[in-house]
Amino acid sequence: MLEAVKNYLKVTWDDEDANLQEIIDQGEAYLNELSGAELDYTQKGLARSLLFDYCRYVYNNASEYFEENFAKEILRLQLMTGVEQLSDEEVVE
Repeated sequence: MLEAVKNYLKVTWDDEDANLQEIIDQGEAYLNELSGAELDYTQKGLARSLLFDYCRYVYNNASEYFEENFAKEILRLQLMTGVEQLSDEEVVE
C-alpha cells in the first residue's frame, strides 16, 4: 500500500516512508471506524480512493477539511458497508 500511496502523492523519495506508513495506518483505522467495518484497501474502489485522499489531506496538513469535503463519499461508503453487512447476516441465518 505504501508504494501505491507514494505514487498517488507523487513522492519519489524514501525519506518519508515511515511517516507515510503511519498516515496510511491512521487512515485505515479512521475509515474503518467511520464505516463500522474492516475494509479491504487492496481492491480498487471507494474505500481505497478515500484512503488515498485521506492520506493526501493529512500529508498536506489539511486533515480538518477531509470529512467535510468527502461527506458524500463517506456516507456512500457507510451505506455500502451497511448493506453488505446486512446481506452477510441474512446469509448466515
